[in-house]
Amino acid sequence: MSVMMTAHNRWEVCNGDSSSSKNIVFSAKTSHVIQLKTKLQVFLANNVNEDICDFRVEGSWTESSCVIYAGESSTIIAQMHKKHSVGSLVLGKDKFMVSVYPHVDYAFIVALIVILDEINH
Repeated sequence: MSVMMTAHNRWEVCNGDSSSSKNIVFSAKTSHVIQLKTKLQVFLANNVNEDICDFRVEGSWTESSCVIYAGESSTIIAQMHKKHSVGSLVLGKDKFMVSVYPHVDYAFIVALIVILDEINH
């Protein structure tokens, strides 16, 4: 998967190294340009109208955690917590603890965490 930022705080994730619009798997965008807490709306490629998001991410990077939900529901599909260690403080190497629920694509969750990391750095 390749992850790239487009205009308007929108991220597109494509199959392989492609950046072609025909290879987009999903896109994610922030709810607002300035956010105190991270909120992402995630749209699968076949959701062309984007009236309702397919997934949403809510969290706080300062609190080093987020929760990923299915659509607008309260159904949690994954959770992430950043682990604080000497290495992360001194060497700048972050470690994450991720809980992925059954029947959820791990690569999808990792791509969302990469986007969150990029947004917050």
